[in-house]
Amino acid sequence: MNDHSSLARLQQIGVLVLGAAGATWLAWWWRQSPALAVAGALLIWFGYSLFLAVEFVALRFAGRDDSVPPPRGGELLRAWLAETWLNAVVFAWRQPFRWRTIPDDLPQAASARRGVVLIHGFVCNRGFWTPWLRQLRHRSIPYVAVNLEPVFGSIDEYPVIIEQAVQRITQATGLAPVLVCHSMGGLAARAWLRAAKDGSRVHHIITIGSPHRGTWFGQFSHMTNGRQMRLDGDWVRDLAAALSSEAASRFTCWYSNCDNIVFPVSTATLPGADNRLVRGRAHVELAFHPQVIAESLAIISA
Repeated sequence: MNDHSSLARLQQIGVLVLGAAGATWLAWWWRQSPALAVAGALLIWFGYSLFLAVEFVALRFAGRDDSVPPPRGGELLRAWLAETWLNAVVFAWRQPFRWRTIPDDLPQAASARRGVVLIHGFVCNRGFWTPWLRQLRHRSIPYVAVNLEPVFGSIDEYPVIIEQAVQRITQATGLAPVLVCHSMGGLAARAWLRAAKDGSRVHHIITIGSPHRGTWFGQFSHMTNGRQMRLDGDWVRDLAAALSSEAASRFTCWYSNCDNIVFPVSTATLPGADNRLVRGRAHVELAFHPQVIAESLAIISA
């Protein structure tokens, strides 16, 4: 298991600063106006939800010409509320403070169970996968969860990390693994597949909300990996050119019409892959949807 996560340290600092700022505001204003004190503290602690709301509005308008049926108003509202909660759980708890709680699980001797490599997305670490790690451990499925670093580096730097994980799980099980990827992790897995030049080294690749053809938000990023995910940008086009139809048939791609990060929504699909739509789920939420987990585990265990 990775013994270092620079992202965890950054997020720990962010959580502590916001926590202290909200508590300070609450204490300062409480005697003068309890209502103002509570409102200000909540705005400090949950202000990110306003940015999420902007993302959902952008999804609704920027993706209106997409081939996937647009989300209904009720779906967007429910997805926004769910994403507000999950962002707090993932980015303020699991990733900064709990990312090492469930270590990698490899058999001591070669087993007949196929293993899994879990690859997180942008501004995430292995703590993102905590619910998945519990499920895999409960089913005695071997797994390795990586940390992609540098956090804001090029996606082309990540195949080395994925290669090490694939080697570990293959040596431990004697079988080519399944890769399970969220968001940018799907592009990192494809970059690894391009570098490996040997499709037999992976049994199947499952992507969840991955911007296979980029995303509308990529145009606003100042980070190297963010710019690489620009909608129909040069980097994603070069990656697409390297993917054969045989390799594409090894992919299962989950996508949602309420994905607030990867849109237009159809950009999360791949021609020739098993593309599976789940309605009404936001970007982070999609990774933990019961259907996505259950059917993905079925693929892994098949």
